[in-house]
Amino acid sequence: MSWTVEEAVATGSARLDRYLAKCLDVTRSQAARLIEEGFVRVGGAVARKADVPRAGARIEVFLPEPRPTDLLAEAIPLRLVYEDEDLAVVDKPAGLVVHPAPGHPSGTLVNALLYHVKGLSRVSRGLRPGIVHRLDRDTSGLLLVAKNARAHAVLSAALERREIRRTYLVACWGHVREPRFTVDAPVGRHPVDRKRTAVIASGRRAVTHVELVERWKAADFLRARLETGRTHQIRVHLKHIGHPVVGDPTYGSGGEKSFSGPLGRWAREFAARVPRQFLHAAALEFLHPTRGEWMRFESPLPEDLAAAAEWARQ
Repeated sequence: MSWTVEEAVATGSARLDRYLAKCLDVTRSQAARLIEEGFVRVGGAVARKADVPRAGARIEVFLPEPRPTDLLAEAIPLRLVYEDEDLAVVDKPAGLVVHPAPGHPSGTLVNALLYHVKGLSRVSRGLRPGIVHRLDRDTSGLLLVAKNARAHAVLSAALERREIRRTYLVACWGHVREPRFTVDAPVGRHPVDRKRTAVIASGRRAVTHVELVERWKAADFLRARLETGRTHQIRVHLKHIGHPVVGDPTYGSGGEKSFSGPLGRWAREFAARVPRQFLHAAALEFLHPTRGEWMRFESPLPEDLAAAAEWARQ
């Protein structure tokens, strides 16, 4: 596979191993290994991992044959929204981990994909075949999957250039000030709890565009669009502005307790009706990696969140 480095990416002065890791959705060490083993060329020359790709440079990656893995196909129910020879779009249910990891060796979305989808990109090798981007375990909604190496590279590069639009429906505690606003605050690993992220000065730039959809008694129903895609970005950004996601055990636990009187009673009842974090990946838009066609998919609120929203509107 090959592609040309965009000006916007090149100006970041990223080393080649870091740049490839993002484009191919692999770890930096995996990208470095590909370079060290001679599978990557820049401008026709064998690359070094410390190279900084310039705008207009042609990068070629000659992927080795995938190594066998211990991943098993599992007949886990899965809703396929769309599928062709290059990609698939799935509607992930809440509670399903995207790929195997310590503590979750099986029973993941990847195991389900191996059962339901014929062919997955092995660019990521290891335990993440086909995965272009991820959703938290308790976030439901649309997720894009690549079925071959070329599609994976093109889609990963588009994600890095912020050309894949991901829009979420979310409920937060309290009332936001403006009907439309943008949160532009850097997000990085939490300085104390390494399992969390936080808004910190040393973090990477993170931008979330937010629109008010409905105003409820002690909560707001929002539409949030990611411009960047940092870990837990929407949850962390809403926590940062004082409106944590309803039902979020990590960043919004006990949010209903900040209200008193009739609003407090409403908030406690609403919290009891929300079984998990109120966050759903509702829309996904991207350019097809082969046909060049603009694709758009939508997913309505799943039953658990829809029922809670219906009660809140009364």
